[in-house]
Amino acid sequence: MNLGEVKKLAAAATRFWLKVKGWISWPLAQTDPLTCTLSMLNLIAYQRDITRFDGEPLWLYRKRVNFAFLNAQDSGSLIGFYRIFQRLGVGEIIQLERQPGIDWDVIIIRMNDSQLASNSALIQEIIRQYGRTCRRYQFQVVNTAATAIHAGEFDNDHQVCVATLDKNIRIMTEDTVYLLTDDGFFLTV
Repeated sequence: MNLGEVKKLAAAATRFWLKVKGWISWPLAQTDPLTCTLSMLNLIAYQRDITRFDGEPLWLYRKRVNFAFLNAQDSGSLIGFYRIFQRLGVGEIIQLERQPGIDWDVIIIRMNDSQLASNSALIQEIIRQYGRTCRRYQFQVVNTAATAIHAGEFDNDHQVCVATLDKNIRIMTEDTVYLLTDDGFFLTV
């Protein structure tokens, strides 16, 4: 046999076994929500009680299906709700419960306006699916702005002296002293 024929046979066998490996590993790859086909993703989503909302991008739908179990575990607690928002890419939020002057069942979620504007449908879906039962949610938009403060010294002295004179008292002094009365007149002593 020629050396070239052996190389051709080895290359053909390698291609064949790579195809076989792909055929065998394809069903295993279909169980991963991040890489499976869309029809299989819809089946996995149905199994995990996830519905795709209108206008949801495919990458976000895959991420929601992938983290459905963890999100269900984390629902119901403050830190868990924070983790859900982090996992799905909304960003950092602040949650406040039982604030004075607000009903006891209201949970305030603070976030910046870009988070709320770009993820409004996703936030509503998170609250619908993982929010606490018998609780109402309010959003507070908090924006931060960079400021600069210059510290400097401001030194100004001001002194007001008020004196009253009794008619029986005489003031003896060598220097001229000016006194201001309650009526606004200057007395020279």
